[in-house]
Amino acid sequence: MAQIVKVYALMLGSALLLFASGLQGLLMSIRGAEEGFSLYSLGLLGTSWSVGFVAGSVSVPMLVGRVGHIRTYAVMAVVGGLTILLNLLWINDTGWIATRALSGFSYAGAAMVVESWLNEVSENRTRGTIFALYVTINTAASTLGQMSMSLTGTMTYIPFVLGAMAYMGAILPTALSSSPQPQPLTSGKIELGLLLKTSPIAAVAAFFMGVAGGAFGTLAPVYGYALHLSSASIALIVAVAALAGAVSQVPFGRLSDVIDRRLVLAASSLGAALIGIMLVLLNPGDGWLLYILFGLYGLFAYPLYAIAVAHANDFAKEGEFAKIAAAILLMNGIGLAIGPLLASWAMNAISPVAMFIVTASSHGLIAAFALVRTRMRDPLPAEERAPFQPVPLARHSTPETFSLDPRSEDDTSDPEEDVDSENTEPTGS
Repeated sequence: MAQIVKVYALMLGSALLLFASGLQGLLMSIRGAEEGFSLYSLGLLGTSWSVGFVAGSVSVPMLVGRVGHIRTYAVMAVVGGLTILLNLLWINDTGWIATRALSGFSYAGAAMVVESWLNEVSENRTRGTIFALYVTINTAASTLGQMSMSLTGTMTYIPFVLGAMAYMGAILPTALSSSPQPQPLTSGKIELGLLLKTSPIAAVAAFFMGVAGGAFGTLAPVYGYALHLSSASIALIVAVAALAGAVSQVPFGRLSDVIDRRLVLAASSLGAALIGIMLVLLNPGDGWLLYILFGLYGLFAYPLYAIAVAHANDFAKEGEFAKIAAAILLMNGIGLAIGPLLASWAMNAISPVAMFIVTASSHGLIAAFALVRTRMRDPLPAEERAPFQPVPLARHSTPETFSLDPRSEDDTSDPEEDVDSENTEPTGS
């Protein structure tokens, strides 16, 4: 509890940041559809955010090295607040696509600062508790941000101002915190070759999870709008999927501790693919069946990322976890950028429900490749696997997320030695 009290300001700032990001992501999709933006433009909203997110993950460590954590965090939060206000003042598809890239950049930067700070003040014995609390708070805050749309609607200025207030408010807990600033971030080289050598299925799964997640995360609200659902109903179906995925992550992960993780990955992917096919065939309107199918989709699709990370970690050598996890995140980010474009093309060419053709195809490919890999490589004995660890969804994760992950403890040397080594000038890149 002493550790939790010590980092409460960071947790509160992160919660406000996730609240604003969750609200803004859903708001852009629904309001853009209401304003008559083309499906391609709506898809590009998701693509531009992903591009900005990856750019922020790579470049923000250099900014932290120059001006420090508090100033960097303040700049990122202010940029996030300004972009959502600019979205209100300038309702234009091209303008929104450009500002969504800024939103992704600022979110990545702010999240990396919080996570590196948490990593610095966490002790090894409490790291798992703090990481679990961080994951829980972020999931809850993002879902609350989306659900706030049911109260504010989308056609007034209120959700834009509420999002901007949350972004600005995220600065206060960190600025007033008495915790000392950590050492500057260092961005390590992302080694895709190491990931492909260690776990090909994790690399392939991360990419296609990104394709499916980018399509669903960006255009599921547009699909709901095409069904003439209210803003409250759209927020609810998205929240149902997220909450079902949060609930299922631990049971699916614990199951993968007992049996071959690739089989769990294949079964869960196949389940998500079948739900996507059912949505295409049934195309239900507003009613209980739609909510059930969206919940089942989240139940099967959302745990995949954490299981893929766990499987790659099983075969990682000492000191490689953070590098491999960062490579998985990059593969997923590429998929997140491609998915909305593919889904918007399918929706425009066929019908709005064709978005689920993209998700079902992506999940089906994951399942097929996972089963193929089971014939090419023997599973690791259960007693040799590292225990499953829940992680945030990929679009809420940065490279610093995995520095905070308890599994990264083996990637570092003795803490006292690290302090001595970090007193030298950082080598940010």
